[in-house]
Amino acid sequence: MSQISFEYFFQQVQSTIGIASQTKLAQVLGVNRSAITQAKNKDSVPESWIWKLARSFHLELDWIENTLPQTQKKVDSEFRKIPKVKARLCAGGGSFEVDSAIEGYYAFRSDWLQRKGNPQEMVLMDVMGDSMEPLIEEGDTFLIDQSQQEILAGKIYAIGVDDTVMVKRIEKHPGRLVLISTNPRYTPLYLQGEELDTIRLIGAILWICRELA
Repeated sequence: MSQISFEYFFQQVQSTIGIASQTKLAQVLGVNRSAITQAKNKDSVPESWIWKLARSFHLELDWIENTLPQTQKKVDSEFRKIPKVKARLCAGGGSFEVDSAIEGYYAFRSDWLQRKGNPQEMVLMDVMGDSMEPLIEEGDTFLIDQSQQEILAGKIYAIGVDDTVMVKRIEKHPGRLVLISTNPRYTPLYLQGEELDTIRLIGAILWICRELA
């Protein structure tokens, strides 16, 4: 395996993450300052440092590939890019932001995705609104499998009603569907008769990501 130049690595860290000093880099990586000095003197960076920064700062796969070109084969075999779309799910009264344009890609382990569903049908979206709090908060990002169209008890789904895109827990009753919020301030929404024709089940929500700052 070819070495990773420290100077190139540190330039990537400065420009992308904003870590300006080698002391700060050591703190973020959880290593001694001497480890940074040693890497600089050898002009060689441990591959694990790059993966740790990528996870800690939620960096996209392109950053890993650009910083660590020799891992491309590993990335292709172990990870899969999932698109994040601009459409926003609404945990509230409904969102009319249904633009499906892709705004970026995020990497997940391929074996994990396979266990969860069909990776080819998965997308990421953000959520707005407070109807699913405290389980789901505004600004959370969801991983949705659009191939999972069967309504199962206890699962949370992205659902379209007319031009509205919502995230709700769904219960199936005879002749009607009930859209349930976690927040007790929101009453259940009952859909029946012709209202059922306005529904499109987008998919099941598999995973939630939340930024803490």
